[in-house]
Amino acid sequence: MSTPNLLDDQQRLWNGPGGQAWVDSQQLLDALFAPLLPPLLQGLSFGARVLDIGCGTGATSLAAASISGDCLGIDISAPMLELARTRAEVASNSARFVCADAQVHEFAAGSYDWLISRFGVMFFADPQAAFANLLKAAISGARMRLLAWRGAEDNPFMVCVERAAAPWLPALPGRRPGAPGQFAFADAARVRSILQAAGWEAVEVHALDVPLSMPESALQPYLSRLGPVGLVLQQLPEIERAALLARLRQAFEPFVKGGRVEFSAACWQIEARARG
Repeated sequence: MSTPNLLDDQQRLWNGPGGQAWVDSQQLLDALFAPLLPPLLQGLSFGARVLDIGCGTGATSLAAASISGDCLGIDISAPMLELARTRAEVASNSARFVCADAQVHEFAAGSYDWLISRFGVMFFADPQAAFANLLKAAISGARMRLLAWRGAEDNPFMVCVERAAAPWLPALPGRRPGAPGQFAFADAARVRSILQAAGWEAVEVHALDVPLSMPESALQPYLSRLGPVGLVLQQLPEIERAALLARLRQAFEPFVKGGRVEFSAACWQIEARARG
């Protein structure tokens, strides 16, 4: 199984090494992305029925349910949802989860007042069809708020290791503009066009820059498991992997300050309403 094919196949990726890496890194990633919860959930109130798209290991669903009392998280990753369900049970949280593809799942019509996603909507094979399907799940006037990454040039932390690894990993797949993946929604005009064509109204796309940080000690596990380079590193023999990790670690030096790794998440905050 080649890495390029794996990265192109979202089902295999998120039910295989990609999903397992997020499960194993759940605490690290929850802490890292915690500053993104307030802008995602601002204005949410008790009683709202929430659909969390691409909910992963459940942090956003748990947070939404703690406010509204009613949140369904949907994701294609069985291992990530297994952890999400366990977390909800342990916390006595009302969040529920379904393992399904939001772009084709048959939602009950008019079931949700809010649709949210934190970095979960950039992986659709056909985003226009996906958002048309999600529109069916929304009540008239429902709000949708999405956080998605802007481009690679706006997020140097996210791509510095890929650029540093290029001499040693020449087969590392490149980022294809618009293809499913982290930067699929980098073009704001394209995002507006997709949502409007899918039937959503009052579409607004605003730049959102949020400072993120993690302990310097978390950098090695982050680098060795996550992202395209992390997937390739997992396939290397241990000695070769350790040697390459030591080289790649140097690429992050500009982001290390006082024992912490600090960078800005350059995102789009995308707002829309269900027509009605």
